[in-house]
Amino acid sequence: MKRTFELLASAAALALLLFSSDISAKESAASQTIASRTAAVGGVKLHYLAAGHGPAVILLHGYTQTSRMWRPIIPALAAKFSVIAPDLPGIGDSAIPANGLDMKSAAISIHALAKSLGVEKARVVGHDIGLMVAYAYAAQFPAETEKLVVMDAFLPGVAGWEDVYNNPGIWHFRFNGPTPEALVRGRERTYFEHFWNDFAADKTHSLPEADRAAYAAAYARPGRMHAGWAYFVSFQQAAKDFAELSRTKLTMPVLAIGGEKANGTVLALQMKIVATDAAMVVLKDTGHWVLEERPKETTDALMRFL
Repeated sequence: MKRTFELLASAAALALLLFSSDISAKESAASQTIASRTAAVGGVKLHYLAAGHGPAVILLHGYTQTSRMWRPIIPALAAKFSVIAPDLPGIGDSAIPANGLDMKSAAISIHALAKSLGVEKARVVGHDIGLMVAYAYAAQFPAETEKLVVMDAFLPGVAGWEDVYNNPGIWHFRFNGPTPEALVRGRERTYFEHFWNDFAADKTHSLPEADRAAYAAAYARPGRMHAGWAYFVSFQQAAKDFAELSRTKLTMPVLAIGGEKANGTVLALQMKIVATDAAMVVLKDTGHWVLEERPKETTDALMRFL
């Protein structure tokens, strides 16, 4: 009897090992097949990462970052979904639009990219300013948005936003123009360290060094810091746009993920206002960089919801 039990236990352990190895192999293969592509849509060249097969998932990064932020979780998502992770217009390797930048226009460009790739419906995920673009996508194209995930920031124009926007500790929303550009030029890494360190619950457990170097280099390119700041400049317009868009509530399932020590609570309350089917995950002892600070918890929440 004991021998039989030992054999069964060994078989179970072997099966679990093989299953884990199979999952790891699939994720490794997916990681190796992340394609870097560009497409011209609406007169704007957009760079994006693509991987996997299945229902479409669009991943929208935030400020100080590019589509690179999603690389750690693309393999897991690509095992079930067709993943599209663009650089927002004006950021990374996407072109700077000649007619300016704002949340609604960026969402229209991302939607045009999706349509050009044959995507009829998508699940849209956004972090930071990316969540504002993601909301604008879902609100403008609700019939083509299956699910929406918003990750740690807020919606301008929706109740609760003024307290965040006018918080004197969050001075960077109004830090733009020729003098700030001159001050930051050549010091992009120093400027970004403020975000990566001070907006984390633990500044020693935030973005990894390789990512920091890559992002600082990306925004140091001519015109790129100006383009990134243009999204902040557009907050007043976004407030008007979102106040109008939010009069029609989102009906697709919505998930808000935020840090307890950042915007988790205000974002959760806002999504209850703008959506009829909103769920919330507020991560304990977590700051703004939910994916980097709590990779497992954030990824698990995404995978369960999507």
